[in-house]
Amino acid sequence: MALAVLKSRALSGMDAPEVTVEVHLANGLPSFTIVGLPETEVKESKDRVRAALQNARFDFPAQRITVNLAPADLPKESGRFDLPIALGILAASGQIPADCLDQYEFAGELSLSGELRPVRGALAMTFAICKGAENTGQQARAFILPRASAAEAALVADAVIYPADSLLQVCAHFAASDPDTRLSRQQLSKVAIRQSYPDFSDVKGQAQAKRALEVAAAGGHSLILVGPPGTGKSMLAARFPGILPSMTDQEALESAAVQSLSGGFSIDKWKLRPYRAPHHTASGVALVGGGGTPRPGEISLAHRGVLFLDELPEFDRKVLEVLREPLESGHITISRAAKQADFPARFQLIAAMNPCPCGYLGHSNGKCHCTPDMVARYQNRISGPLLDRIDMQIHVGALPHADLLKQADGEPSNSIQLRVELAFERQLARQGKANNLLTTKDLDRYCQPDAAAEQLLRNAMLKLNWSARAYHRVLKVARSIADLAGIEQINQSHVAEAIQYRRALLGQ
Repeated sequence: MALAVLKSRALSGMDAPEVTVEVHLANGLPSFTIVGLPETEVKESKDRVRAALQNARFDFPAQRITVNLAPADLPKESGRFDLPIALGILAASGQIPADCLDQYEFAGELSLSGELRPVRGALAMTFAICKGAENTGQQARAFILPRASAAEAALVADAVIYPADSLLQVCAHFAASDPDTRLSRQQLSKVAIRQSYPDFSDVKGQAQAKRALEVAAAGGHSLILVGPPGTGKSMLAARFPGILPSMTDQEALESAAVQSLSGGFSIDKWKLRPYRAPHHTASGVALVGGGGTPRPGEISLAHRGVLFLDELPEFDRKVLEVLREPLESGHITISRAAKQADFPARFQLIAAMNPCPCGYLGHSNGKCHCTPDMVARYQNRISGPLLDRIDMQIHVGALPHADLLKQADGEPSNSIQLRVELAFERQLARQGKANNLLTTKDLDRYCQPDAAAEQLLRNAMLKLNWSARAYHRVLKVARSIADLAGIEQINQSHVAEAIQYRRALLGQ
């Protein structure tokens, strides 16, 4: 036959729309043309496909070859279309059977020798295949992928994944009469190699900061650590993911799908909370995502995990301001003239900073000689609206020399995580979500303090001149403290501790 039609997938944000790969062979001077809004990587597939077919000992047709990637108005990028284009040429020229091609979808980049290389977004593409079949009530097509990408794709339940190492293996799958010589289905494997995070037992002292991190982990609250250099702020943040509640299968799939879009997911990261710590020179696009073809940024790669921003005032102020909306909404929409992409961004923000330019404001060594104006300019690099969205401000003081000489014997992370898990289970049983996600109506229903606690909260709001957002966030933190204590009614001690975590260490 002179025409072959195969199915593949493009990537558009978190979506993976279907792409029909049509290959037509016609008489005339030999040529190879790809149409359908291909990006540079797709245009270059002509040379990769030609070399792969020749090195695999197939005949490359000396005809006019036209490849159409439909729909024509959807941009196509990356080398994932190499495999379906090569198979389309072989089917159109009669070198492989074409009767079963409509039962499969294909994605894979070809090397010049015909080996298959991994592709980005295998998990997102597999999601789209299964979701599309569910919406139409049809059976999902099988998906043939490079072996390096097949393990993550198989994490999607009910997906039929066939891994292959080379173009020859895929061709043999369709040409073989013996089922034993066909490709073997990828087995579902969710057993991850659990990589342990650094342990809290390594941290000497800092009981208040540890307690605050435990409260933040229990309720999903954002937090900023303020203190002189060398007091353990980064050390505490690096150990924070180890006390978070365990990921559910759905959360793990969401996180893995985003990381798959950037090519950064591997099966040994399954059910591990992501921990992202971008340098303070990161741009706004690096933080929230973007580009001509929108890619996820750090806040999306930290989805269902932790985003740690060290030396917070050193970030460009305009870069920090882009965090304001995602902190509230849990997602980011990137708009371009020709396209729009929506990425999830339900991350937990942990930030760290020094109290002044030299870092030693309030330190017992008396090193700080910063003037009030210098301190104010330094702290004002962080805007009031952004600080208002951070639930807790914690002072991390310098340890006395006597404590530094002691052997570290703090509480291990797994003990703290047990308490966090219990508190989180109480939240799910009561309201079905974490405390930081409670709406105003939920606060009225689930966060009613007793009379003494309510009076204390009102007095604090008036004296400290809190916004309505700050008031609600203190109430959510108090709810988390009560859950850690296993108490249903928020009382005065819970509110008092929450107020301590909200006290203004930074000028706003």
